[in-house]
Amino acid sequence: MTDEMRQPLEETPEVADAIEDDVAVGAFITGGAPDSDNPEFLQPGEEPHVRTGADQPWDPEDLAVAEGRDPTPENVERARQELERDGAAAIERTVP
Repeated sequence: MTDEMRQPLEETPEVADAIEDDVAVGAFITGGAPDSDNPEFLQPGEEPHVRTGADQPWDPEDLAVAEGRDPTPENVERARQELERDGAAAIERTVP
């Protein structure tokens, strides 16, 4: 065996290079925005903003497809009536 093969891993040039490398990996930089490692905490009494499916406009065709139906004229008409009758609740039942 040569000396290089018996050298402890901690003393290899590759490990030394890795330890000295303080450059951040761009893919892991969040820019300070909230993420799973840096969550945003709410102040006591502050309500969180929760986005739901009804936060955007829905066409009857969209609702019919979201419910798993083909956008046939009958299904689109049924979805139109549901949207007219129930409003956002029709969407919330399907896309919470």
